[in-house]
Amino acid sequence: MRRSLTVFLSLAVAGGLAATTPAVASAQGRADIPQSHPLWANPGAKVADTAPASQLDFRVYLNQRDEAGAEAAAAAVSNPQSKSYKQYLSPEQVRDRYAASDQTVAAVKNWLSGAGFKIGDVPSNRAYVEATGSADQVQRAFDVTLGKYSVKGQTLRAADKDLSVPASVAADVLGVVGVDQATNLLKPDHTDGADSRTAESSGPQTAPPGPGFRNSGPCSAYYGEKTDTTDPAYNGKQLPYAPCGYTPAQLRSAYGVDQAAKLGADGSGTTIAIVDAFASPTIYADASEYAKRNDPAHPLKQSQFSQHVFPANPALEPPDQCDASGWYGEETLDVEAAHGLAPGADILYVGGSDCEDLSLDTALNYVVAGHKADIVSNSYGDTGEDLPASEIKAFNQIAEQAALEGIGVYFSSGDNGDEAARLGTPSPDFAASSPWVTAVGGTSLAVDKKGQRIFETGWETGKSTLTNGAYAPAFPGAFNGGAGGGTSRVFGQPFYQKGVVPDALSTKNQKGNKKGRVVPDISAVADPNTGMLVGQTQRFPDGDYYDQYRIGGTSLASPVFAGVMAVADSLDHFHHGFINPALYQLTSRTSVIYDVKHVDGAVERVDFANSVDASGGLLTSARTFDYPNLTIHTTEGYDDVTGLGSPNGLPFLLLV
Repeated sequence: MRRSLTVFLSLAVAGGLAATTPAVASAQGRADIPQSHPLWANPGAKVADTAPASQLDFRVYLNQRDEAGAEAAAAAVSNPQSKSYKQYLSPEQVRDRYAASDQTVAAVKNWLSGAGFKIGDVPSNRAYVEATGSADQVQRAFDVTLGKYSVKGQTLRAADKDLSVPASVAADVLGVVGVDQATNLLKPDHTDGADSRTAESSGPQTAPPGPGFRNSGPCSAYYGEKTDTTDPAYNGKQLPYAPCGYTPAQLRSAYGVDQAAKLGADGSGTTIAIVDAFASPTIYADASEYAKRNDPAHPLKQSQFSQHVFPANPALEPPDQCDASGWYGEETLDVEAAHGLAPGADILYVGGSDCEDLSLDTALNYVVAGHKADIVSNSYGDTGEDLPASEIKAFNQIAEQAALEGIGVYFSSGDNGDEAARLGTPSPDFAASSPWVTAVGGTSLAVDKKGQRIFETGWETGKSTLTNGAYAPAFPGAFNGGAGGGTSRVFGQPFYQKGVVPDALSTKNQKGNKKGRVVPDISAVADPNTGMLVGQTQRFPDGDYYDQYRIGGTSLASPVFAGVMAVADSLDHFHHGFINPALYQLTSRTSVIYDVKHVDGAVERVDFANSVDASGGLLTSARTFDYPNLTIHTTEGYDDVTGLGSPNGLPFLLLV
């Protein structure tokens, strides 16, 4: 059983975030950085030492000058009940009021250079000092031994104990990111719901397109168009065939953003940033072709799309542990979904050099430090919350600055339900569990012929495969993926969830009378069986070329909701920033948020056995909606699968 990080549970919580943990004094004028190595880095999992000459890039994150003041200000500018609501700060104001001082930066740089490291970037918000050096230098500078540890099928680098720093700079250091490879476990949250397919392995600079996938027929142009009358009934019912994949127009209609377009609001004036790892070499061509085929009235103009891609990391150990081509599919989905829901918005893609937190946090900080966008959609996460505390604190500081600047940061809630099957205990995923982000959960969505929402229920899928005329397992099948959610063991209850989230949820995973942060906050379509049609260059047996398929996951929900909020920005003529306080104050207005409830139902799905054509035969299965046998459940009101619910058209856009 994997242990979960517990560093914050014993700390004071103000506004939902834990106070900064001070460094702990140790021998010989040094101080430990508490919980700064991952719990999986234990002697039983060690497989090798790290080669002393190995080169490491890492970042020393710096404490803000006034953490309590920054946290209070971030809450105030985001809270509709505050006099400071919407009085966002510029990046320069954030830096001048709260960032580490020039003297602090100089002191940390002097220490690092004196330890033999090459000093790299210091961003404009002075969030961190970047450094490069050998593993041997890192071991001596932080008083640790670096090893290789086996975790979840990967071999990752980590220290054998907490890092320590000289007492002279201990008060300045928030945490160190990059010494370990804990966040190589971060993964994109997209799925086509098919059986697993194996991508070709190669380094991220030369990664080929991902393996080809196509949906087999029969499938429906809209929910309920076609019913399977030839296969046996499932749970006493003849099932409708799964939709072939909703188009942008169908999703805009279902969520009511097409009504805003009639009022001249289509996301214009708002920039949506999408943060992922790596960068697809065919992204603009694919997204343009997709819009041309499926949404011709809303092309993706070259002037609307830009990229900032960090140079590929040549030192991945081993190469491409992160599946670069898999991230290409994530980027494609994110760009096409965000543009599809908000066709007037500008799209900025920011690609990390690899999938480590070192790179993904750097990409997010790039957006925040320069206020490069008004909304940031992030469709990736860790399995649970088992990351070093210093890395979590570094991320939270970036997200808090985003709130100060009026930037909304959205994270997908994950695609593995309550994670109990993989972790042994239920857990939400980080970074969706951070109180400074909006966690977007997932739904199964039924859209009718006219583009109207028939129903929306929680995305938790049960799968029963049809074999020799019988379905197995019997209804409701075996769990086959679903939206993440649950109660954090790391974060206390944020101020905006008080009085809204039921105590029965907020007290889970807690001790005594404590309450925790519950995930998600809001939700949107995610079920790959009622998912979105996307187009991407893929690798097929007969070559590499563009084709289309249905996809889902909370990776879909996050950019869909980001698109909805971009339309709200343009309709309301202001940027909404960190939306959670406003969202939770809307719950009494029943017409504003659609209350997602349990719906009994299922669809019939037919897949190519080889993923691309009928030559290998077909696989038929029933996919049950809102699978019940988890620790998280869709209920009336707030729940830990769909949060408050989903956007309810124009009323949501006008009042959010």
